[in-house]
Formats: sequence, structure tokens, C-alpha cells
Amino acid sequence: MTATPIVDHSKATADEAHSHGLVPEASRAERAASFDLADLPVPTGSEEEWRFTPVDQLGDLLAAADGTATLDLETTLPEGVTVSEVTADVVRADTSLSPGDRPAAAAVAKAEHGVLVSVPANTQLESPVILNLSGTDAAGLAWGNVLLNVGENANAVVVLRHTGSARFGERVNVRVGNGAHVTFVSLQEWDDDAVHLSENAIEVGRDATLKHIVVTLGGKVVRVSTNARFLDTGGDVELLGLYFTDAGQHQEHRLFVDHAFPKCRSNATYKGALQGEDAHSVWVGDVLIRKEAEGTDTYELNRNLVLTEGARADSVPNLEIETGEIEGAGHASATGRFDDEQLFYLRSRGIPEEEARRLVVRGFFAELIKQIGVPDVEENLIAAIEAELKITEEASA
Repeated sequence: MTATPIVDHSKATADEAHSHGLVPEASRAERAASFDLADLPVPTGSEEEWRFTPVDQLGDLLAAADGTATLDLETTLPEGVTVSEVTADVVRADTSLSPGDRPAAAAVAKAEHGVLVSVPANTQLESPVILNLSGTDAAGLAWGNVLLNVGENANAVVVLRHTGSARFGERVNVRVGNGAHVTFVSLQEWDDDAVHLSENAIEVGRDATLKHIVVTLGGKVVRVSTNARFLDTGGDVELLGLYFTDAGQHQEHRLFVDHAFPKCRSNATYKGALQGEDAHSVWVGDVLIRKEAEGTDTYELNRNLVLTEGARADSVPNLEIETGEIEGAGHASATGRFDDEQLFYLRSRGIPEEEARRLVVRGFFAELIKQIGVPDVEENLIAAIEAELKITEEASA
């Protein structure tokens, strides 16, 4: 287990560019991004972007091999929302954010088409848009692109759910129009043999708000990268994440928030629990505040709770600031085991040890779950956490 101490720079006011955490060789703004696979070599695992990832298990995905399988898509669409198939050319033209890694570029190049979800301007959805992607072939390679366009001043909740078995490379584009308010939830509820590499490319317009939620509860290897960019002033991005990593699983979440306009806000909170031999979680948070992004307010937080021996959590926050004229910027990261004092306190009041452990884990996740704001998702998460805790109890019995 790698334990990163809490680092909190809540009011950074440097007059020159600086970083906290693991400093990259160059500015985050200069890292490679392209739709052309030739610009993104096959990673070896020695690269900073890939040093935590088990690249030896990702051969066909990193090689950008042709797909041999497809995932089934089921949708639930409120009135006014449309879903259509689009070509790879439309996928490229739909975003100003080029893919940030090779699998994301491969998803655009190799998928036969993309799925475009459109929410018209000024639409106020009373129920969520539901997209269920499911696979049935743990050996078959599949590529996919999901595009979400939310028009100006619209209000929408969108849930993208992944289930079953697959080897799946995916790119998700989320465009939030000026003045719109969007909650986007990505659920990774894969079977234990699934491998999933996903890049979420986010663009937020003037005075728009986005709550982006990533929940990872399954899969053998899951890596979700989220790249967020503001397109104008006044944008607000809330990045929430929850993961429960079991024995033999690798769950990796990477964030990059690019502040290039004044008076925008971003906040990231990711929490994870780990249990079992060789359970491995990775969280890397990058925030870039460019020179022109005066009045920025940003914070990122990662917490990990290790429930058993043999689990490892890596947590790396980075903050790169090019202007001193900001409202606030900071990060915090911590990894630890069960709090023995909490357990002792609960047990001293007659609560059995198993129930005491449940209460501690529930409390660890409770505040984050309440922030999701989608009742069905919140209820399913609570049930899933209960199921994960049963695994711990059965293993220790």
C-alpha cells in the first residue's frame, strides 16, 4: 500500500507557475493528444501516464486491434431526447478535445459508428436518460463512442451503465451548452473478467454546470480518464467518484481539469475502499490553471480506506498554477486502514464487530453518495456496498 499524506494548499497565491504532488516532466498542457494513432505510441508502462497500469494485460487494446465483438445498447429516453448513429467523422468534429491516450484514439478510429444523444436547448427533463451497454464476450474486443450534447439552458440527468463481460475501449464526449445544468453518471458494473478503458472528454460552456460522477464496482481492469475543459467564463464542474476494489482487481481513475477562462470553478472528490489480495486502486488528479484563468477556484480530494491486508492504493494529486490571481486552489489525499478507535467505540456500546465495520464503511461513503442526487443510483450504490462488505465478512469467517 502506498500512503500519501494529506497535503492542503487551500489558498495558493504564487506569482509564478508551480506544481504540487508528482511534477510531470513538462506542463500538463503539453502532453500528447491526437486523433491520429501514429502520434500516440504503444505504451510500455514506463511512461508517467501508464506507470501504474497493468499494460501487460491490455495487448489488443493498446495495439488498437480490430474489434471482434459488439456491445448491446438499451435506452430509456424522456420526451424530446433523441439517439442516433453517427460516423467517425462526426465523432471527431463533435469535440475540440483530441484523445489523450492511444485507446481513446483507437475507439474513434476502430468503432464503426458513434452513438449521439441530443438534449435540445431549453429542455427541462423530468426523468433521467438511461443508456445500458452490456457485453457477453470476455475475450472479444469491442470499440465504442458515446456523444452527449446538451443544448443551452437545458436541465438533464444522464446515466451510462456498463455491465456483463467484454474487452472494451471507449470514448465519451460530453458537451454542456451555455447555461445548462447536467448530471452525468458513468457506472462500471462489469463482471469480474471484463477489461474496460474509457476516456470521458468534457466541455462546459458559459455559466454552465456539470456534475460528473464515476462509479466503479466491477471488472478485472478498469481505467477511466476524465478530461474537462471550460469553453467560457462562469463554468462549474463537480467531479465525484466512488470505487470498491476487490481481490485481483485494478481500478484506475485519472482526472485532468483545464482552467483556461476566468472565474470558473472545479471540485473533485473521489473515495475508494479496497479489500483482498492484490486489490489495486489508482487515482491521479491533475489541475492546470492557465495564466488567463484569473479568479479560478479549484480543489481536489482523494480518500482511500484499506479493509484487508494485501491491498494497495496509489494516490497522486497534481496542481499546476500559472497565475497568482485566483480565488483558491488546493488538494488533499490520504490512504489508511480502519480506524481502530472508531471500532472500539462502537463495540464498547454493544455493537458487534461485523456491524461496526459496516457502519464505518457506510459513514466513509455516505456524504459522497448523498451528493449524487439521483435516487435510483444512490439506492443501488448502497446495496452494492452492502454486497461488497459481505465478501469481506465471508473471507474473514
